[in-house]
Amino acid sequence: MHYDDPAALADDIIAKVGKKIVLALPLGLGKANHVANALYARAAADSSLSLTIVTALTLEKPRPSGEMERRFMGPVIDRLFGGYPDLAYAKALRQGALPANIEVHEFFFLAGRWLGVPRAQQNYIAANYTHALACILDRKPNVVAQLVARRDGEGAARYSMSCNTDLTIDILAARNAGKAEFIFVGEVNSELPFMEHEAEIAPGQIDFILDSEATDFPLFAPPKEPVNLTDYAIGLQAARLVADDGTLQIGIGSMGDAVAHGLILRQQGNGAFREAAERLSPSRASTLQPHEAPFEIGLFGSSEMLVDSFLDLMKAGVVKREVDGAVLHGGFFLGPRSFYRALREMPDDMRAKIRMKAISYVNQLYGDDEPARRAARKNARFINSAMMVTLLGAVISDGLEDGRVVSGVGGQYDFVAQGFALEDARSIITLRATRESGGKAVSNIRWSYGHVTIPRHLRDIVVTEYGVADLRGKTDRDVVAALLAIADSRFQAELLEAAKKAGKIETGYEIPAAFRDNTPARIERALAPFAKQGLLPPFPFGTDLTPIEQLLLPALERLKAASASPMALLRLALRGLSGPELTPDARIALGRMRLDQPSGVKERFYGALLRGVLADS
Repeated sequence: MHYDDPAALADDIIAKVGKKIVLALPLGLGKANHVANALYARAAADSSLSLTIVTALTLEKPRPSGEMERRFMGPVIDRLFGGYPDLAYAKALRQGALPANIEVHEFFFLAGRWLGVPRAQQNYIAANYTHALACILDRKPNVVAQLVARRDGEGAARYSMSCNTDLTIDILAARNAGKAEFIFVGEVNSELPFMEHEAEIAPGQIDFILDSEATDFPLFAPPKEPVNLTDYAIGLQAARLVADDGTLQIGIGSMGDAVAHGLILRQQGNGAFREAAERLSPSRASTLQPHEAPFEIGLFGSSEMLVDSFLDLMKAGVVKREVDGAVLHGGFFLGPRSFYRALREMPDDMRAKIRMKAISYVNQLYGDDEPARRAARKNARFINSAMMVTLLGAVISDGLEDGRVVSGVGGQYDFVAQGFALEDARSIITLRATRESGGKAVSNIRWSYGHVTIPRHLRDIVVTEYGVADLRGKTDRDVVAALLAIADSRFQAELLEAAKKAGKIETGYEIPAAFRDNTPARIERALAPFAKQGLLPPFPFGTDLTPIEQLLLPALERLKAASASPMALLRLALRGLSGPELTPDARIALGRMRLDQPSGVKERFYGALLRGVLADS
């Protein structure tokens, strides 16, 4: 049945399934927002209804904090998310206003966004991506609602799961096998690319369809994160670990973009790639053979998330190894507007080389066709990021030691396990050696931590900006030594002392001199020349930010760093009041922040601060 009114659709759903509604929504992009909001509105208004929502990665518009961030992000949010319909359940959950008859369960959070929401933390489901389907089916969903793409064909419209084949393929298969009973609701979105093959929905599978200009909306398109020199140092070194005629998995974010750009530089600017990688490596002590030559056979992509940089890797001739006519298998996608547009406008024969699959296929080996999966994923490199790593090789990626969940396990464990189960495969964990906390640098390599995502018996390769640690099959003592060699030198002494105190390394051990200059200044010296040549741009795959907003980003980062010190802020303000004349672009940037004609003491102070950092840009 076709609908153009979400409220009427919600009424018919309730008439069909009754007053106890268990609604399953896809992870991330593919949520049927209008369907979910209509059912939420009915349940919020009628306490006799019970609504349970089972999902993951609820997308929300950015929420800036602080005066300067609000001034910067306000116009960006309006421009990029102005037409995106907020999910009513997320707003109520965040405000502590979720009615007692409504529950929300997620198995993966948007990173860091739900730390301070107790009800969300209490209802989190800890599950590997490959186990999430069973968790959903155990709750007996009677409604599954998803965004779909439509293509008008001869006689009847065709529909595609597009961005979310990940769990929906298997949920529909469970219904067809009599293992689940639910209404499948599709909400048509005109911006979704029509993905074929497994993504196409068989005729008769959709029970209700919501299709109206009034409910069409711009897809959620998070702005790209800038890639800094720390990320590039990690990405370039990780790119040396990827073998030709192999398989690649990467994730979203600046470190994933740095890896992808490193692979493209290896292909298209090989001399510069080799020189940059060499400048980053103080020693060849690693047992790993570097792969630095351009790709001849190329890579096959097997990645739960199809990130936009895969399209650039295809264009550059890096991802080109075909398996059954495809160069890439993915389970879901999310990215900038240009990414969705590129998929929509891609020639059919090229888009056919990207096949959206079930997570049960992409994230694991086991099944009737296991030999074929193993053969396809040869020389695999599964590259995932972490928050912290212990000195004994355990990886922390999803939560804090007090039990609060930052994001979720997702598919990281699945790919680490594949790294051990496949011949010639490796799991690579990328990690920034430090982070800022309270205005001070803190080591992300810890002696120990009260929570782990990947246990130390699955330790493999860890890459920081300072080097590569090959941990597989090594003794605890050698793991400690390898991770000390890629830790920031400001923290090496205390880490080494903790290891000695625990008896995990000999008391006379000293870190080799080659690894005692692990400092941000060394990374700056190594890579700044390449950045000045334009070889390491802050947005290697484009950005929705304007040139003036790109100019403001590093200035605001410097201002944020200075905010930890009152004296540093005072120096900036004085420089802004008495410093040199601003460049024309800097003056435009000041106007973009609405601080070119400040009124009142507060605005004059902020204006002076911003002029101070822009004067040094």
